[in-house]
Amino acid sequence: MFPATTEKAERNTSPAAMQRFDQQFRENIARLKGADKQAMEQRLRELDREWNVERAIELEAPTMILLGLALGTLSNRKWFAVSAMAASMVILHNLQGWYPLLPVFRAAGLRTAEEIEQERMALKALLGEESTLAHSIH
Repeated sequence: MFPATTEKAERNTSPAAMQRFDQQFRENIARLKGADKQAMEQRLRELDREWNVERAIELEAPTMILLGLALGTLSNRKWFAVSAMAASMVILHNLQGWYPLLPVFRAAGLRTAEEIEQERMALKALLGEESTLAHSIH
């Protein structure tokens, strides 16, 4: 009934967008395949700082909730509806994986944490250090 956390965004992303992310992954790995260790480690640091879809949702939703609360308090009570809608969309995303801005975030190039981790693991394999580098997902 509920999608796995690692599958939520992928299940709600168009096949064309998924193909673009796959192509990006392949190009990134191909570009670094013959690179030196320093270039690969630099890319790993970039991946540590790369924003993912969940992080964007975690920032956007509370921003909209606070905006609705502020405008509802200072301007017109109807603005409270923005807070209610934003909160309901977060609940829906957590249950089903769908989010109204997901296509926008994906079109902007935001990948899932899992997609970023796949690139990280491929780079570690190229370095021959599958389990020795300690990099966290952000």
